[in-house]
Parts: sequence; C-alpha cells; structure tokens
Amino acid sequence: MKSLFIFCSAFCFIAVFNLPTTYYSFLRIIISTGAILGIYSFLKYKNYYWMIVFTIILLFFNPLFPIYLHRKSVWIPMDIVVGLLFLLLAFLKIKKEIKKDMATTSAIPKTYTRDRIISTKTKN
Repeated sequence: MKSLFIFCSAFCFIAVFNLPTTYYSFLRIIISTGAILGIYSFLKYKNYYWMIVFTIILLFFNPLFPIYLHRKSVWIPMDIVVGLLFLLLAFLKIKKEIKKDMATTSAIPKTYTRDRIISTKTKN
C-alpha cells in the first residue's frame, strides 16, 4: 500500500502542470482509490481524524459525481496538499492499539530481593 500512496502523491504533484483533461479524469480515479484505501486503514486502527480528512479528499476527487472548480488556481494548492497528505500517509507509522488484559497484569511490579537497595540509615 505504501507504493500506491507514493504513486498517488506523484500524480497529484504532476497535476500542477497544464495537462489534458483526460489526465485529470484518470487522476480522480487514482486519488479516490488511494483515499478509499486510506480510509480503510484508518478505520481499521480507529483513527477517526485522518479518516475524516481522507473522506473529504474522496469527495473532492470523486470520479462518479465530480466537483468542478473550473479554475486551475484553486486546484493547484489542493493538489499539493493532497500530495503531501498521501506522502505523509505512506511514511506514517500507524500505531496499533494494544489492549492488555487487566487480569493477567498486576498493578504492582514484582521486585526481587537482589534488585532492592537497602538503606542504612542510623538513628540518632
């Protein structure tokens, strides 16, 4: 999946240049596929903030019901930001939630006599 996210970011950075409209139609398909996979990976680890961000990306780059902003000056910053987000997603380490069973772990750590430091205070 990491290579797909790098591929999506490269396509976003290339979209800054003046290209034919077929490229932008293909870009919508690539970015929406990457956004769906990003949403799935964040949903799996219950990271809802990033899931919302990639849902918004999916809405803007939706190939079925496209949003036309008609000005290249509006799309250029969006392409750069989305490309950076896909790069961040490619190199971001998603932390898995580790659930420990409270019955198996004790609240007080077990110590051994060889590990204790004995204080030699004298009473005056």
